[in-house]
Amino acid sequence: MSKPIVNALLFQLGWLACVLGGGPWLWLVLPILAVHLLWTASWAAEGKLLLSVFLAGSALDSFLLNLGVFDFGEPRTLIPLWLALLWLLLATTLNHCLAWTAQPWWRGSLLGAVGGPLSYYAGAQLAGVGLPYGTWPTLALLALLWALVMPVLHGFAKLYRSQYQQSLKARRSG
Repeated sequence: MSKPIVNALLFQLGWLACVLGGGPWLWLVLPILAVHLLWTASWAAEGKLLLSVFLAGSALDSFLLNLGVFDFGEPRTLIPLWLALLWLLLATTLNHCLAWTAQPWWRGSLLGAVGGPLSYYAGAQLAGVGLPYGTWPTLALLALLWALVMPVLHGFAKLYRSQYQQSLKARRSG
């Protein structure tokens, strides 16, 4: 089986573990990340990408939470761990099964505008997350945001990939 297919399957397994299982199944994210990192050329570059996407995505979703877009059934200012881990899992796909969406930029925007809201909607339904502004206004907002988010995430991936390639060139010439 090809690495992009395995990458996509591992992402889906992690998504289901986070959304359906929550706390008791979050441990599955660790072996998924381990397999992913074993296949990467540079742990440093991939690690920077994973951390950047995790932090930026968690900040974005926490901002949306504080705007009242999501209701987790209890007062909170930060998103739950299971949702933050989804950002980490998404980061594992950028240089692999979703690499085709990096160029031209509109592919990422199109995938983000369609796939982002659908993923949030499915996750909200399965995990019991409320959408206080209503389903359609929330999906429209998420479509606009994700049309911007995916190209930005691919920008992170490109930046760390080029830093890794530059460090390889420096090592070879020095």
